[in-house]
Amino acid sequence: MRTIKTFLSRRAAIVTAIAASALLVASCTGGGANAPAEGDMAMGAAEGAKVTVVEYASVTCHVCAAWHNAYWAEFKAKYVDTNKVRFVFREIPTPPAPVAVAGFQIARCAGDDKYFDVVHAMMESQAEWQTGGNPRDTLFRIGNGAGLTNSQIETCIKDPDGIKAIEDRARAATAAGVQGTPSFFVNGQAILSPGSQNGPTLADISAAIDAELAK
Repeated sequence: MRTIKTFLSRRAAIVTAIAASALLVASCTGGGANAPAEGDMAMGAAEGAKVTVVEYASVTCHVCAAWHNAYWAEFKAKYVDTNKVRFVFREIPTPPAPVAVAGFQIARCAGDDKYFDVVHAMMESQAEWQTGGNPRDTLFRIGNGAGLTNSQIETCIKDPDGIKAIEDRARAATAAGVQGTPSFFVNGQAILSPGSQNGPTLADISAAIDAELAK
């Protein structure tokens, strides 16, 4: 059976290089993370909300998946569903970059109303292909579940405009000061939890959010 690389253009290598640059050499303070960016996917409060939480993550990042499994449901119920914050998700493809790029492409082709369903399904399904499975099977299963046909998925994954957009978003991450995934910014301030194995803890993110809401 063909691997997922069959469905990607050679530009995936460029995406990998740009992503590595964004993750390893960024040195900004993060002040630009709160400004709206091209391609933002958002939930919760409307643009211009008092508090904006930005997450930079990848569907192939195991720490991102760990954060999602540990904290997402509680975070969403407490802040997103109540419209207390505007939650913005920004894509950075991490190794294996071809799988990440394909996952993000499928999420966008599924439509705004299913984008986060696809992203979260990808994170939750990492074990399927990381332990010897074929990532193509996982990607097509999730894409089919979002209402896409196999033909639509293949076309989506190979779309050069979509790949170019991912490149551009990876470059923008450098300017925002992103140094790893997942990275969280609350009103432009990076949230860190030294020693945490799952990314910034919900307690630290909540403390920053609540402080901003109280202003």
